[in-house]
Amino acid sequence: MLALVVCVLLIGLMILGAPVCVVMGATAAGVFYYLGQGSIMAVMAQKIYTGTTGFTLLAIPFFILAGNLMNTGGITDRIFRFAKAICGHWPGGLGQVNILSSLIFSGMSGAAVADAAGLGVIEMKAMDDAGFDHKFSAGITAASSTIGPVVPPSIPFVVYSSAVGTVSVFRLFMAGFVPGFMMAGAMALAVYVISKKKKFPMEPKMPWGLRLKYFLEAIPSLMTVVIILAGIWIGFFTATEAAVVASFYALLLGTVIYREITLKGLVNIIYDSLIQSCKTLFIIAIANFLGYFLMHQRIPNKIITSLLSVTSNNVVLILLIIFVLILLGCFIEGTAIILICTPIFLPIVNQVGMDLTQFGVVMVLSSMIGLLTPPVGMSLYAVCSITGVSLVDLSKEVLPYVAGIFIVLLLCAFWQPFSTFLPRLILGS
Repeated sequence: MLALVVCVLLIGLMILGAPVCVVMGATAAGVFYYLGQGSIMAVMAQKIYTGTTGFTLLAIPFFILAGNLMNTGGITDRIFRFAKAICGHWPGGLGQVNILSSLIFSGMSGAAVADAAGLGVIEMKAMDDAGFDHKFSAGITAASSTIGPVVPPSIPFVVYSSAVGTVSVFRLFMAGFVPGFMMAGAMALAVYVISKKKKFPMEPKMPWGLRLKYFLEAIPSLMTVVIILAGIWIGFFTATEAAVVASFYALLLGTVIYREITLKGLVNIIYDSLIQSCKTLFIIAIANFLGYFLMHQRIPNKIITSLLSVTSNNVVLILLIIFVLILLGCFIEGTAIILICTPIFLPIVNQVGMDLTQFGVVMVLSSMIGLLTPPVGMSLYAVCSITGVSLVDLSKEVLPYVAGIFIVLLLCAFWQPFSTFLPRLILGS
């Protein structure tokens, strides 16, 4: 009964429009007081403080900073031109370019909203100018932005690694490669079919000389992901330190090489990054207190008992977990879902024999579907704000891409090598 009350409070307050951090903190504190255990609240400040003091979580503000520097420093423009040179002449034209641009940019920022708000502006203008349907352009822009948090580096994987504590960030980064590329492939197929049906334009095939020019211009930008992953793999720096390196490298590109970031612009970038980082880390801090509350009241055990009373079939249990994650994604921001649900579902995951790296990919993919589902789809809202397309229309446009992500999610959930082959190949275990 208590577990049901907590779920109703969390989802109900979220539907009413309360901020995520307020919802989590108010739910935990309110139930503690209702149960007459207000004295336990003395640990609230401690739990909130320790929730953001982990070394791994330091990567989050620096990846956010790196993404903002890239969006302002001319990096996104060069990525878009490079992607256009590669696949602009394919069926679907700039729709395919949109996907490839997001795939490349995902190797630098790790954040979907940064992709949608940064590359999205460039992609939308180009597609509108080329004669694409405005709603279609908005739909693929929102959908392709979800590739970012799956292909490394990834902020959600950093959060999951911190929540689990036994899976390295680099292993999760490697696990995201194949699912991320499969997501891009599924979206590209959907764009191909829709474009053929609606006869959307294709770009003229570029001469090889022009392709080479755009490739050379993009090399410094493309080196970002090489520096990050190679540095972690070789052991030059940790995943957290890689985020710092990515920020300094993006700053170098924007101020020295491309010279598109002014001093005033840099101040604005840092300020915006601080605001975004504070919002994210505050959610994580409050979620740590909520996690303490859940464990103290043994709610995960009650949920596990309830699920096992319904079925003991491993396949059904995994499907139930996926259903709950996607349902929560309709109302709660992805980071909060990972922090709330990880301690609840880990015992079930261990019981069904799912690898923790595999489960991390399932968690992140489920939260990506949440980014594209109302009423709290962050990518939907970001694209709505830059395109003027209504939330209802945009929600309809992303449905084919949501279906593609869901298929990739099921593959990851029920075929372990899909997400664990590459980490085992590279790390040897």
